[in-house]
Amino acid sequence: MPSYDFPQDLRDAQLALHQTRAACEQYARTLPWSAEPMPGWESDKQLHSGYRSAKPDSPGYTDEQREQMAQLRSELLELSIAVTTHPYWKGLSGPDAVAARMALKHAHEQPTAADTAL
Repeated sequence: MPSYDFPQDLRDAQLALHQTRAACEQYARTLPWSAEPMPGWESDKQLHSGYRSAKPDSPGYTDEQREQMAQLRSELLELSIAVTTHPYWKGLSGPDAVAARMALKHAHEQPTAADTAL
């Protein structure tokens, strides 16, 4: 697997994107199933399994929950733009660019030259 010399600001932006996405997903799991107040429901029993899916009534998001989700989504958008439009990508094209973008997603798992110098 080729190694890439990603600039530190690109590595930092990618790591922040990972962390923000994880925080957003974790926060979303604590929220009601619907952003708007909705009545609960129960489906018909499945033919062969007998499984019956159901959802309780959803009170919808509070104003604070709505604001928090909007903030997290805004941060995700900003970080996504920072990573995908970074000047580093101008030097790569085709399969090299795809391989480099995939490698960047795991760059935080690899020690940097600065880390190994310590």
